Amino acid sequence: MKIQHIFFDLDNTLWDHRKNAYLTIKDLFEKEEITLKYNIDFEEFHSVYHDINEKLWEQIRDGEIDKEYLRKHRFYDTFRHFEIDDLNLSMFFEEHFLDKILNYNHLVEGAEVILEYLKSKNYTLHIISNGFQEVMERKCILSGIVHYFHSITSADSVGVRKPNPEIFEYSLGLARAKKEESILIGDDWIADVIGSQNFGIDVIFFDVLNENPKQENLKVIKHLLQIKDFL
Repeated sequence: MKIQHIFFDLDNTLWDHRKNAYLTIKDLFEKEEITLKYNIDFEEFHSVYHDINEKLWEQIRDGEIDKEYLRKHRFYDTFRHFEIDDLNLSMFFEEHFLDKILNYNHLVEGAEVILEYLKSKNYTLHIISNGFQEVMERKCILSGIVHYFHSITSADSVGVRKPNPEIFEYSLGLARAKKEESILIGDDWIADVIGSQNFGIDVIFFDVLNENPKQENLKVIKHLLQIKDFL
């Protein structure tokens, strides 16, 4: 059956979370004069934060922690790495981070072009994301892409995260789509690729980190415009 429904992951597939987060944390870091007060280099701080945050998101995806744990620990554990044990400071960063990140809405290169292309081809577009409900829809609105999507599914609205099949089932039900006419595009190997394959829908892996998977017959892109090669 011909593909009719395209499901996109959001963060780092369409919405450039890495870039927007970097700029937001840099603003907070400079405003709070962290280098002056604690003699910490921002690039080193951000590198430590990035590694801690990525690991925590992997744990959320795997059901080992919840989002409250992540929100408490990603900045707290980063500051503790630099021997600063200050929960109030870390929670100040956390609370302002979630609010201020929406001041930046850079999209991944080619995002708007490919969405317009797919819309012109009469595909029905959807989002299925592991992100927080309270910020995900605002990301789509403020970045100007919300009008492309027929449905938006967040993990919070289902209570489980990709690769759990329940979120795929929920999202396809919301979209009124069948498995055989659906495809997902995402950048996370486990959440998006393994999740889609286990659920039984086709997938395009957006290999932004050059993981270069060896799986036979897998659709892989390095740039969003390469989606045109498959759709």
